[in-house]
Amino acid sequence: MTRSPLRRFLDYAVLSVLAFIFVLPVLYLFLGSFKPSDEVLNGLTGFLPTNLSFNNYRAVLDSFDSDATGYFWQFMGISLLLSAVVVLGGLIVNSMAAYGLTRLRWKGQNTVFTLVLLLLLVPFEAVAVPLFYMFNDQRNTIYIQAIPFIAQAFSIFQFATYFRAIPPSIEEAARIDGAGPWRTFFAIVVPMSKPVYASVAILTFLGQWGSFLWPVLMVSDPSVRPLPLQMSVFQGQQPVDWGQVLAFGVLLVLPVLIVFTFFQRWFVQGVASSAVKG
Repeated sequence: MTRSPLRRFLDYAVLSVLAFIFVLPVLYLFLGSFKPSDEVLNGLTGFLPTNLSFNNYRAVLDSFDSDATGYFWQFMGISLLLSAVVVLGGLIVNSMAAYGLTRLRWKGQNTVFTLVLLLLLVPFEAVAVPLFYMFNDQRNTIYIQAIPFIAQAFSIFQFATYFRAIPPSIEEAARIDGAGPWRTFFAIVVPMSKPVYASVAILTFLGQWGSFLWPVLMVSDPSVRPLPLQMSVFQGQQPVDWGQVLAFGVLLVLPVLIVFTFFQRWFVQGVASSAVKG
């Protein structure tokens, strides 16, 4: 059934208003990063593009440009490295785990998959302290900030939901041609699953890039400090210069926008297909 022009207009009007509301904080962040600190927290006047300059960005970069304070690009490089390891490692580990739990047949398969689903109910805060004592000897290392987050129950669930929708006849045809489980997975299943790989990559990157609790527990050495943790240290300095804080925030958000823009098309396809098939 086709919608009437009035109904279509109302739908787009409501969606436009909601989109505008969600964009407002981002716009305030972006404009405030170019303003002097005394003009940032001025209510609605903060949306006026007045007295704009790059002084806040220069001040942020100059604040972290020595061995004593650390280097801004070093903090960002560590965050990018950690995110890349968690995303790439997670795509491999979680997709293979989901394939083994959904497409292969072995004793105890359903029990293990149920246990994985139960892990979705356990927040990271509930296991953060036990993990802290378990890996206390590995504090202030880069790899310990990434390893606990490679295998994720939610990513396995996303992959499993998508893999279940792949017709079994495709894999049966591959087996008839002599392909084993490994070849079937990498040559057939993976190329067919680009949307879910993009969705998992974006969500994993968002979670890892904004990770804060685990670095707070495990990192005290500035040389291995990720960018979100460094921002909290920067914001805690007195007096607080809100223009520079917002500039730091823009630099922190920029990689996320780049990653989302790059994977946006596949992300939308993955979400739509999961909604239909799941």
